[in-house]
Amino acid sequence: MGGQARQCSIANALSVVGERWSLLALREIFFGQRRFDEIARNTGASRDILAARLKTLVNAGVLAKRQYEIHPPRYEYTLTQAGQALQPILLNLMEWGDRYVTAGEPPTVWRHTCGAEFHPQTVCVDCGKPVAAGELVAVRLGAVR
Repeated sequence: MGGQARQCSIANALSVVGERWSLLALREIFFGQRRFDEIARNTGASRDILAARLKTLVNAGVLAKRQYEIHPPRYEYTLTQAGQALQPILLNLMEWGDRYVTAGEPPTVWRHTCGAEFHPQTVCVDCGKPVAAGELVAVRLGAVR
């Protein structure tokens, strides 16, 4: 039986960034690639699909697009504040992939400015303690229909 789908921030976020080529384009921009050709080469996405995904990210306010050449017109992409806020999500996704999907050594590691290899961890902003599975309770806000 079809009912009304649950209202969900995860579903809303996935409508913007939940497609493979969108996430890989964001990965490249986090790695410092800004130009379409560089992003296309490093993701392996077809040019038309990549152009569509970048347009979606720009329209959603995740990326800013700036023309750097007039003839032919060429653009570069930079992260907006909303795009920069995706960094911990991508780092956690990478950590999960390294742990549960990638066989052998991970292809990329991050180092923190202290020199240690970086591994993201979710902590409670109030008490500062790490959050473990089973320690959170979902509280639905607003009227439930």
